[in-house]
Amino acid sequence: MRIIDLHCYPGTKEWLACQGPYVEALAKYWKHSWSSKPEEDVIKDFTDAGVEAVMVALDLETTIKTPPVTNEYVHAMWKRHPKRIIQCWGALEPSKKNVLEEAKKAVKQLGFLGFHFHPIMQHFAVDDRRFYPMFELIDELKAAVMVDVGTTGMGAGMPGGHGAVIRHAHPAGIDRLAADFPNLKIIMAHPGWPWVDETTAVALHKGNVYWEMSGWAPKYFPGNLKVDIRGRLQDKIMFGSDYPSMPYARILKEWQELGYADTAMEKIFHQNAERILGL
Repeated sequence: MRIIDLHCYPGTKEWLACQGPYVEALAKYWKHSWSSKPEEDVIKDFTDAGVEAVMVALDLETTIKTPPVTNEYVHAMWKRHPKRIIQCWGALEPSKKNVLEEAKKAVKQLGFLGFHFHPIMQHFAVDDRRFYPMFELIDELKAAVMVDVGTTGMGAGMPGGHGAVIRHAHPAGIDRLAADFPNLKIIMAHPGWPWVDETTAVALHKGNVYWEMSGWAPKYFPGNLKVDIRGRLQDKIMFGSDYPSMPYARILKEWQELGYADTAMEKIFHQNAERILGL
């Protein structure tokens, strides 16, 4: 079965450096060392798991002053390994003056399918109208967006969460963004805890909103969510790992242990991503 992983970070030393003060907190959150790998080892992980990866750029320069994992960086990885990396989500920092130029370049020159946003760590809500010119341009470019929902391990346990506000990742922001941009394809990333039921409601109500389940061990998905993935959400759900958060062997094993029919797993692992994002 084809497996498209919609949510993969580069896993390299440059990616680790981008996270600055959050590295120690993330290691505690995930209960394992938070370290980097050589690029060839990252590609081997994808190959061994049989996944086709969509790489995610990361820009936290405005909030924590670290060098970003740029759009050009992930684009270069894609072009070096086109059999294992099949597309990229670009990073946009909404408060940067050149954000519109970066958006145009990522789509028109680099060929990206869209952009990933981390509202908690980027200190903004996607329905903040100050940033609507950015989403208006993304909509015009016919690019998609992937937006984290729910809490994060970034800053978890640090005093004040290192200034991050988890409410920025509430699904209400997605609800408003989807209503204001009905032609914009929006992928919610992660199960959305502690607002799983509200995230489910947005996915069901908004025809232009979809959902990928990265960053959680499948056996810990809430009960209602497990039922809805099997039923009324199966045409909305896509696979993501949040690589390198957890080993592929564990993630894929636990997805199989959920006991879904092959027809549902085909949708989750590749058919929905093919249909919705053209992958």
